[in-house]
Amino acid sequence: MSANFIALKSLLTKEINRFTRIWLQTLVPPAVTMSLYFVIFGTLIGERIGVMSGFSYMEFIVPGLIMMSVITNSYSNVASSFFSSKFQRNVEELLVAPVPTWIIIAGYVGGGVTRGLLVGCIVTVLSLCFVDLQVSNFGVLIISVLFTSILFSLGGLINAILARNYDDISIIPNFVLTPLTYLGGVFYSLSLLPEFWQDVSKANPIVYMINTFRYGFLGVTDIPLIYSFSIIFLFVATFYGVAHWMISRGIGLRS
Repeated sequence: MSANFIALKSLLTKEINRFTRIWLQTLVPPAVTMSLYFVIFGTLIGERIGVMSGFSYMEFIVPGLIMMSVITNSYSNVASSFFSSKFQRNVEELLVAPVPTWIIIAGYVGGGVTRGLLVGCIVTVLSLCFVDLQVSNFGVLIISVLFTSILFSLGGLINAILARNYDDISIIPNFVLTPLTYLGGVFYSLSLLPEFWQDVSKANPIVYMINTFRYGFLGVTDIPLIYSFSIIFLFVATFYGVAHWMISRGIGLRS
């Protein structure tokens, strides 16, 4: 157990040091981007929209914007880090070492979660300059953001395993993750949509994550929490199983 703990600690420390050394590239840009969202959508456009689900438009979108920053940073951190290790063939040292597969996954995912949550905290602090945030359910808030960050860190890991070059790292975030996030209820309530499009939106897993996180802050949600958490936990278990199977078989990792 002590050897596994040392391996996990070493991997996690390496991952955290990696993104904190270049904090001007990893932590500052998301904060600047979200600040622009707050100013443009929350302040300028929000004044014209008025109330959404019983809250000011700024209060309504802040949880979604925080979760969006967590999702993108958790995903990109693991995807870029693991692919770099694979490209430089450093990951082969892990594969031949007596390190369990779950330790490798936990080390990389832990780094992605740390960055995602850190960026989320920075964005939350910045949001206090624009709106007075209240927490309705702290437990729901923590569980939703933690497991969402884990989920997309696992997604970034799978993307890195399958990627053959650096261009492959950007395909999923640009053409899948970004559209799903913007259509995930960050800027609007599902109740505004016609019934058909509400049903279509429920096929988007990010809808459930944003709604649970919004419930943690505001106490309102378009989807019952039991359904949302079931979807999140199911995706986490599935992604972990896929990542564990791929690494243990050496898929995409061995020449």
